[in-house]
Amino acid sequence: MKEFNINKLVRPNVAGLKPYSSARDEYQSTGSEMVFLDANENPFQTDVNRYPDPQQRSLKAELAKIKNVLTEHILLGNGSDEVLDLLFRAFCEPGKDNIITLPPTYGMYKVLANINNIENREILLNADFEPNVEEVLNSVDQNTKMIFLCSPNNPTGNSFSEEKIIHILENFNGIVIIDEAYIDFSNEESWLNKKEQYSNLVITQTLSKAYGMAGIRLGICYASVEIIEILNKIKPPYNVNELTQLRALDRVLNKEVVDLEIADLLKQRALLSKALVEVNFIEKIYPSDANFILVKVDDANKRYDQLLEKGIVIRNRTTQPLCENTLRFTVGTGEENYKLLEVLKDID
Repeated sequence: MKEFNINKLVRPNVAGLKPYSSARDEYQSTGSEMVFLDANENPFQTDVNRYPDPQQRSLKAELAKIKNVLTEHILLGNGSDEVLDLLFRAFCEPGKDNIITLPPTYGMYKVLANINNIENREILLNADFEPNVEEVLNSVDQNTKMIFLCSPNNPTGNSFSEEKIIHILENFNGIVIIDEAYIDFSNEESWLNKKEQYSNLVITQTLSKAYGMAGIRLGICYASVEIIEILNKIKPPYNVNELTQLRALDRVLNKEVVDLEIADLLKQRALLSKALVEVNFIEKIYPSDANFILVKVDDANKRYDQLLEKGIVIRNRTTQPLCENTLRFTVGTGEENYKLLEVLKDID
C-alpha cells in the first residue's frame, strides 16, 4: 500500500486552525442540576431554548453500538451533503487540487467540487457499471486529494467489486470516500468492517434512506480518529439541531422496526423487478442493491411524461452518462408499486 500521511493532505490553514469553542463545548455535564448562564440563551422553557449537544454524544453512542465502532470514529452532519462538503473544505485547496468521480453517480460530488473551486476529473464506469480502476489511478496526480465511490451506486443500483475498491485503496495515497447511502438494502457487507485496515478510507452513511428520516437531515461519517478530528475543527458548532438529534435517537433505538421495514422493501423490490418484465417498452432491468430499480426503456422522455400525467413521479436519468433512455423507480409500498405497474402496463 502506498504511504498515507494525513498531515500532507490537510489544507495548511485548516491544520493550523484553532476551532471555535462554543459554550456547550466548554461545559461537561456533572450529572447534577445546573443553572445555565453561559450561552446567552432564553431561560424560558420551550423544549428547544437550549443549544443542542455540539458533539451529539447520545446519538453517537447508540450508532457506535449498532455499527461496532468507537464514537471517536464518528462525525454527524446536517445531511450527508454537509459531511461531503466538510471533506472538500478540509483537504482540497481551491483552484489547485482535484478529485475523481465515477459517473454515472450521485450529482452532489460534482456540485460540491464546483462550489469549492476544485477540479472534478470524471472517469466513466465501464459497461457493467464498474470502476475502470487503471484509468482512475492513471488520472491521479500530486494534487488529487479524494476519490469518490458510491456503492451501492446511484443511479445504477449496483455494488462495486470489492477487489476493484481494494486496488484503489491500496494504490492511492489520498482519501477514498465510499458513499454507502444505500448499504442497508445490499447483500454486500459495509466497508465499515474494513475501516481499520485502510487509514485513507472514509465511509459516509445516512438516516435518509433505510431509516426513513430524510426530513430530519442526518448524515454520518466514519473515519480514522485523525480525519474526524480535522473535520470537527471546521464543522459549525451546532450543525445538528436538537430536534434532529432526538428524532434520530428515537429511530436508532427502534432498530428492530427499521429492520422489518427494510425486509419489506427488499421483498417489494424483488416483486417489482419480476413484474417489470411484463412491461412491453422496458428493454432492460438492471440488478439492484438499493431501494430503487433502474430500467432501460424505448423512450425515457416520453415514458416519464406519461407517468407524470398519471400522477406518478419517478426519475428520468437519460441525461446521465451510460444511462440513455433509463428511468429510475424508487421501491414504494406494495400499494404504490401496484399502482405504478398498473399505469406502466396501461400506457402505449
